[in-house]
Amino acid sequence: MFGIPLVEATCATRGFQGSEIKVQQRFEQIGHTFLHGYHTALEDDKPESLVFRLNTIEAELRGFAFEGAAMGLTLLDKVIPLPRSRLQIFLESAGSDHAYMVHVGVGWLLARLHQRVEPFLAKLDPLLCWLVVDGYGFHEGYFHWRDYIQQQKSLKQLSSYARRVFDQGLGRSLWFVNGADVTLIPATIAAFPLARHSDLWSGIGLACTYAGGVERDAIEALQIAAKPYQPYLAQGAAFAAKARQRASNPAAHTELACQVFCNMSADAAARVTDMALEKLPTNGAEPAYEIWRQRVQTHFTSALLTAL
Repeated sequence: MFGIPLVEATCATRGFQGSEIKVQQRFEQIGHTFLHGYHTALEDDKPESLVFRLNTIEAELRGFAFEGAAMGLTLLDKVIPLPRSRLQIFLESAGSDHAYMVHVGVGWLLARLHQRVEPFLAKLDPLLCWLVVDGYGFHEGYFHWRDYIQQQKSLKQLSSYARRVFDQGLGRSLWFVNGADVTLIPATIAAFPLARHSDLWSGIGLACTYAGGVERDAIEALQIAAKPYQPYLAQGAAFAAKARQRASNPAAHTELACQVFCNMSADAAARVTDMALEKLPTNGAEPAYEIWRQRVQTHFTSALLTAL
């Protein structure tokens, strides 16, 4: 009843642009892994057996399966509620290691059901809850790119800050929609209003670093094209590195992207995000997530100036 056919995650079905066969295969592998996690959660929502099944997936791809599982568990919580949320139980157990991806997966479900996202945030971690909005933005770009990327539609029901996090997720979707084409991506971002560029580049850094799909020369070309948004690109890369470090699923392409975007190893980039969390204010007017992002961006702004 709630299943999603695997064909929905193919580049041909989605009408994605510019991708080489190798890139298409990688992106479809990611999409199918996500859907596997989603369907597995719908079949078996018991934490122990669900996590056992998710952990049979290759480590490098496992985060995508946990992301899909979070979407499935959130759907079950909506249609067959229990005294304790399946999602919360998942986050308090093995899902905690994949907390970044789990929150993103929740955003997929809210987007798919066309539900308001911000009221849901109060139920989640006050820092990582904003990744739900990121996931919402990714979903809309991935499934409705003609509306949200070509026509640059925005969600008026979102607060001004939520629109920025939405754009980070939309930027992540661009990596897929534009087929990791490092010529097409900068041109697509350039067509958006200037105020949206930084968050879109942040999303590109996240997607390129976490999902991969290209070789070093393409990553270097993207780094050059991102100027003057390189600190935002680096912040996205560092967040991707931290997500993989927390989940203990390192990837060679993540290491490579961090070397280019951040001028440091993936572990070092992840440590930058950890340091940025120290004494992070959580009750001010500005969301803690944005202060965290800004601190990481400031670090890489200083690092880039030092490297000149």
